[in-house]
Amino acid sequence: MKRIFLFFLFITVFQLSKAQVIVETIYSEKLQQERQLKILLPKGYSDTDKKDYPIIVVLDGDYLFELVTGNTDYYSYWEDIPKVIVVGINQADFRYDDMNYSEQNSLPIESGANFFEFIGMEVLPFVQSKFKTKAFKVAVGHGETANFINYYLLKEKPLFNAFICISPDFAPEMPNYLAESLAKIKSKIFYYLATSKNDVQHIKEVTNMFHDKLKIIDNKNVLYNFDEFEAPSHYTMPAHALPKALENIFLVFQPISKKEYTDNILKLEGSPVEYLVEKYQTINDLFGIKKQILVNDFKAIAAAIEKTKNFEYFEPLSKIAKKEYPDAMLGHYYLARFYEQTGEPKKAMRTYQSGYILEEIGGLTKDMMLDKADAIKADFGY
Repeated sequence: MKRIFLFFLFITVFQLSKAQVIVETIYSEKLQQERQLKILLPKGYSDTDKKDYPIIVVLDGDYLFELVTGNTDYYSYWEDIPKVIVVGINQADFRYDDMNYSEQNSLPIESGANFFEFIGMEVLPFVQSKFKTKAFKVAVGHGETANFINYYLLKEKPLFNAFICISPDFAPEMPNYLAESLAKIKSKIFYYLATSKNDVQHIKEVTNMFHDKLKIIDNKNVLYNFDEFEAPSHYTMPAHALPKALENIFLVFQPISKKEYTDNILKLEGSPVEYLVEKYQTINDLFGIKKQILVNDFKAIAAAIEKTKNFEYFEPLSKIAKKEYPDAMLGHYYLARFYEQTGEPKKAMRTYQSGYILEEIGGLTKDMMLDKADAIKADFGY
């Protein structure tokens, strides 16, 4: 059954992504040749959009692009990640030259150095001039290209904010360079690294040694995650690693889960409302996205208030709900609960009644609001 579900899931997301792909051929002054880009725009994308989108740049776009777009389409549908623009760089005929590095210092030279500049000085400016993209940028690579994307981390101001390095075939000195660079980096960087027990032997060994270096780095700017899978081969690794990488990078963007509710919110010593505000401010700070607070997340905070009996938090929660959903009854419901639990039943009754004229939302109905008001009226004889 699980295999059948995954098969239909793959077909669905592949069709969704395929329908939106734009193929662009650009001439590169750096490479002195034409190169092909595959670009996926999010569903509903419009040039008149007021919002911008994060961008994911995929090396080895010939075979990784569809895998990335399928995952981003699926996860964004469930609001676990934001809608993104995905750019795949096809390399099948040029990969060996693109990955060229010096045997002396492991850094890009000649055609490799040109490809490095091609991405930063031609691909990204081209995409940003044509489409609405945000400052948050993710790089994806596999094998040799997973090594290559790390060169951008050696710059004082990295070009990318997040790196997905799947089964990297590192140049000899790169693990040392990277460990030193990440230890000192001053901007927030998401770094995902993956290998497998069934990976190519030297890749597995070097990746694990590199992991040993990274896990002891004491730098709060580095948000690091590592996976060592059991069965995947070097060539099947991307299918296993990409979902995990996206989940880790966009963890704070995801709706409040049962685990987050239990492990974090219920154990707070302070206000769960402030936790909610800080969660969405972090989304804005990290990804440049002003995300509307989900009704699901309001309900999670309200449930925590009920469970801990800290009913005074309903008042600030109601203010935020009214701001986020001004035409819905959510804010009135929370304010009524505040009055009801803090000894002002008449105000609670009137607030429930006034919420009746607003839109239903998140399981709150007009009948429920009236029933709440009538119950107070019956209890107190108003």
